[in-house]
Amino acid sequence: MGISPSSLLDESKSNYIRGCAEAELKEFSPHYRRQYSVVFFSQVQDELEQQKEKIKQLLKQRGPPKAGEVLYEEQVLHFDYTRKWKERYMVVRANYCLECHDSFEVRWCVCVSIADVKEEFAPPTIGMPGQFPVYLRLPYRRDYYFCFRQEARQDAFLSILSDCIRHQNQDFLKKKTVEVQAFLKAVHLYRQEKGCYDSWNMLIGSDVRVLANLVMEELLPSLEKDMLPHLKAKKTERKRVWFATIEAAYILVQECLLEGLSVLKEECKTAACQQEVLIRSDMDLILHSRTYLEGKLRASVSEPAEKFCSEGVQPYLASILEELMGPISSGFQEARLLSDNQMDQLCQDFQEGGVTDKLKQPNLLSCYQRINSLHDQLHDLQERFGFSNISNLVHSTQIDLQQLIENAAYSFELLLYKAKETSTDNVGSAMEKSRHMVLKQYDYDSSTVRKRIFQEALVGITLPHIKKNLAATCKTDLQGLEQFIDADYSNFVHVENIYEGILLQSLGKEVSKVVKDAASLNKHNLFTDSRDPLSQTSRSSLLSIPSTPSSPARVPFSPTHLQSSTFIQTQPETQPQAEVPAPAKPVSPDLS
Repeated sequence: MGISPSSLLDESKSNYIRGCAEAELKEFSPHYRRQYSVVFFSQVQDELEQQKEKIKQLLKQRGPPKAGEVLYEEQVLHFDYTRKWKERYMVVRANYCLECHDSFEVRWCVCVSIADVKEEFAPPTIGMPGQFPVYLRLPYRRDYYFCFRQEARQDAFLSILSDCIRHQNQDFLKKKTVEVQAFLKAVHLYRQEKGCYDSWNMLIGSDVRVLANLVMEELLPSLEKDMLPHLKAKKTERKRVWFATIEAAYILVQECLLEGLSVLKEECKTAACQQEVLIRSDMDLILHSRTYLEGKLRASVSEPAEKFCSEGVQPYLASILEELMGPISSGFQEARLLSDNQMDQLCQDFQEGGVTDKLKQPNLLSCYQRINSLHDQLHDLQERFGFSNISNLVHSTQIDLQQLIENAAYSFELLLYKAKETSTDNVGSAMEKSRHMVLKQYDYDSSTVRKRIFQEALVGITLPHIKKNLAATCKTDLQGLEQFIDADYSNFVHVENIYEGILLQSLGKEVSKVVKDAASLNKHNLFTDSRDPLSQTSRSSLLSIPSTPSSPARVPFSPTHLQSSTFIQTQPETQPQAEVPAPAKPVSPDLS
């Protein structure tokens, strides 16, 4: 069905693409190996010293859903490569992959503005079997088209696609495992080695997709130069064939990286297991070696780092925080009101004799849109700090909000269950008390989550800017310091990591100060660390409720201006986990 990859890439071109992917992985691997050892060491250190204080949240959280649980299923109209509309059966499961049954397509994408679809092979709006279209778009992929006869079905489809976008963009990156944290740090250092300090809007999805995006950034220009002039197709078909060719190359790159990266991760895991005995026995000596090197580094880089931070960053932190707090806090506050309305309605239904033990999940579309306004609020950060990856911040924040609302709903359900068991004579009053308790818990958790978001965002926006501006000054200071590391411990102590740690300490003090100042003024209902809106009795009464894993609530979201991407999977049992890139890189050269 359509054009097969094998017909687009001959053997020599396929071998060239594989070679590019293998070369990229080979160049990246030393960074990953180093960071894996460093992160693994830090994990063992935290375990032994138990230094890290876990941030407590008071609302209860459901257990993870079963992987095969169906969140969405629907029959949709799809415009295929025969240029005909055909029905396809779409399913989204708890892994947020979109499956397309009775189709041979492998991966898809999303955007929903007709103005953005200018390809000659796009379906004509005249004669479309439904008046509510959805256009799917993904970097390095062909566009795909769906339509619906009812607006409600289009809204439901867009809602689940939006969930797929957020979760497949961010879920992998949010993991705190050694593998993921080592990979993220390795990618940052790898790009910095190439002189790229700015935020990267293709740092999304799994490790395979991120590396594939790195490969395609360098590979695409050569494909355009070598293949585009020799493209054999009619003028009306050139774009379709070209995008199909790019997609074939992208899939080939991922297949190659999936195998190589799996081997690399297994090697690092094995090496870490072998190193663990040394880490545990020589922990004090390793820490001494690291402290000694840190002292050497601090003596040479602290002064320029603190000077630049105080002059080029600190004066702007408060204003950046203000721009962050408005949209994010308004989204969280509106979600609180919606959740309160749902709980209030359930209490009223009980008084009137209605069914009472299931809380409806509120439609968070308006809350997501408030957070999405960060794109406008933070627009000037590109010029001053080189920060353009606002979409990642938006998606990550929306996921945090969605989780918080799900926690509130689950906590309320648990309290209702407990109230029915212990207050059989006055359940209505117990329900009202439960509602007020959940709202207080929500306020506390909302403040905790938002402060974390603000701190991470401020660091994410400004730290790359600091490193870029100090590179010329401090680079010479970093050279030659490896000689001060004990050879037996060189896997766990690295100059670049210690250097970044010093910068983070200087920046972290300033970031913590502006966030604490905002909390002390009670801006946007932020609490200081000493303020607890709950009595110890109220807190313990909720924390003692037994937790029962169940399915997650479904959050509708149907934007009309979305431009992003998602993934369709036809064989979920054989395909690697997929992810959702953000705005597409330009891949449409002059094809006329």
